[in-house]
Amino acid sequence: MKFKEFFKLSGVPVVVASLCCLSPVILVVFGLGTVGFASTLADTLYGEYKWYFRIAGLIAMAIALTLYFRRTKNICSLDAAKRHRNEIINTIALTLIVGVIGYIFFLYVVVHYIGVWLTIWK
Repeated sequence: MKFKEFFKLSGVPVVVASLCCLSPVILVVFGLGTVGFASTLADTLYGEYKWYFRIAGLIAMAIALTLYFRRTKNICSLDAAKRHRNEIINTIALTLIVGVIGYIFFLYVVVHYIGVWLTIWK
């Protein structure tokens, strides 16, 4: 599996897990809310609900991995999973590592600096 495929597998789950702070930025960028509302929403979503978003990201990653193994690798049964056990374990581990690093970078660098630029938070 190429490194590029790990980014494809973990891209959507990273965005789903980052929606706690990305959604206020989207509201401001598209003119659907004010900066004050977005700041309050970001404080509420990140402060009280960040673990729900992280769990949703993990669920999205599990769905992405399941679809990947079923569609591209044709691993649909337990016998096939037992035969490809090492490949499955390695793929899951590397996808989790890439997902966690991508989440940290996307949320705490990209979204943060976009929010600072839009004066949603300081």
